[in-house]
Amino acid sequence: MDQDEALTTVDNIVTQFNTYEDFLDSQITTLDLYYLEDEGLARQLVELGYRGTGEVVKREDFEARKAAIEIARLAERTQKKTLTSAGKDLHDNFLKALAAREEDNRSGKVSSVIFIRDKNSRGQEVSGYIDYAHRLKTEDFEVYFSGKKRLLPRPTDMSFYNWDSHIAVWNSTPNYQVIADNPEGLLFKYKRDRKILNVDPKAQPGDNSTRSPIITELYTQAVIFDHVSRRKT
Repeated sequence: MDQDEALTTVDNIVTQFNTYEDFLDSQITTLDLYYLEDEGLARQLVELGYRGTGEVVKREDFEARKAAIEIARLAERTQKKTLTSAGKDLHDNFLKALAAREEDNRSGKVSSVIFIRDKNSRGQEVSGYIDYAHRLKTEDFEVYFSGKKRLLPRPTDMSFYNWDSHIAVWNSTPNYQVIADNPEGLLFKYKRDRKILNVDPKAQPGDNSTRSPIITELYTQAVIFDHVSRRKT
């Protein structure tokens, strides 16, 4: 039996029995109890592989897999609870696009950069690039998915430009290093795999990256760049 088959066997046993003792008991026959006259001894013999009607599974393997499966179950349940887009009736394409990417950005499978250009509450035209995963960790997106507020770039985001006051700001984030002095335009280096994301619409976005313009009624312009890290963790 190879490693994958052995692991599958243990998983099947772990999900079938609540405790290791329950598993041992399932391997003991009435004949074993008749001759041994001791349930504890019968369990020990099954655990050592001298008795039993099925696979031999060590106690530490059983308990380790039991704990791992429980942790994965709780993590999945917690992940589902943290999705602020879950259950929302979303009509605009932009919010639908954010919702479709929320779980992967929270888990780190995908890193999305959002470009938005529109007018702020003062009527000033602003634009900028937003590190979606970073914003998700530092801000409650309930107000955006519920339609109470619009997501807009801020001076604390990866880049921010106010077209009226001509204020330009760049900030690196935990996920991206901003390369603002590139003569060909703004670049972002993803820190996990060090790949370059090129946001120039006339250029290719880069390795393992895609550019998706979003047709939306919420903004003058919206584009989402998605980067998939290939670095092994």
